Amino acid sequence: MLKKLPAYLLEKNRLVGTVTFSVLFALIFLNIYIPFSDTAWFGLGNSQTFLFTAGFAFISILILVLSRTVMYQTGKFVVFTYLGYVLWCILEVLLICVFYAFVTIDVVRPGDGSWIGIFSRALPYGSISLIIPYILSGMYFTIMEKNKTIRLMNSPEVVSDEPVSAKPEGKITLFDDGGALRLSVRTSNLYYIESDDNYIKVWYLDARAELKTYMMRCRLKTVEQSFRDTSLVRCHRKYIVNLDRVKVLRKEKDAYYLDLDCDSIPPLPVSRTYAAAVLDRFRKSPDKVRREA
Repeated sequence: MLKKLPAYLLEKNRLVGTVTFSVLFALIFLNIYIPFSDTAWFGLGNSQTFLFTAGFAFISILILVLSRTVMYQTGKFVVFTYLGYVLWCILEVLLICVFYAFVTIDVVRPGDGSWIGIFSRALPYGSISLIIPYILSGMYFTIMEKNKTIRLMNSPEVVSDEPVSAKPEGKITLFDDGGALRLSVRTSNLYYIESDDNYIKVWYLDARAELKTYMMRCRLKTVEQSFRDTSLVRCHRKYIVNLDRVKVLRKEKDAYYLDLDCDSIPPLPVSRTYAAAVLDRFRKSPDKVRREA
């Protein structure tokens, strides 16, 4: 449960899809559940009941949308674990059930039943109507991600620094948010990758040893996770650098900088957030670069 949550589950389109599917599932489930509940007051026939139903549905959807918006923004700065994601989903269920109990007691005003009693009876139904679609959508997105990886291995739409080779060793392959493989380059020819909002810029040498840049729609975090065990390392919120192309690691005042073996590329900064990871990689491979104070 303490493992890092896959980044694709926190992508904007995946969060929107989860909310949409959960709302549709909940509407269908609650319509089936109404006849078997003694506290359910949903309905579309009576005008007053319809207003309560529409208002409850609207505010509940708003709670989910706001919650997932906060989750998306938080995911940019905080590493989500499976446990954190599960607890977040449980909190959403609790908020919806608390709101339902409040509306039932203070607006609908049933003849009997305490707030705690109504909440305890609403909790299992609220859990079913939200947790099940959360699980199903998570499984669906996981299958989609695996299928995307399979498609990438067979995609002909590739921009490459050399003719397609039968030997895939030493290659970095990058694909966009739509799952299409867009760039395949030898690791030795890759300098660094730069974040540009929802896009990335890849700086590399082409087949004629000329420095090129290629832009594609992709998140830098996705690249970082995909190539964690390679020579690529995150050195800044905007940069991932290929350590094989680093010539000098130097320190100026309170900051580190990386000089690459290409004079036309300016030094890349190493932010405090990633300094420890970068220095650790250099300690493991002391022969790659020299350090300058």
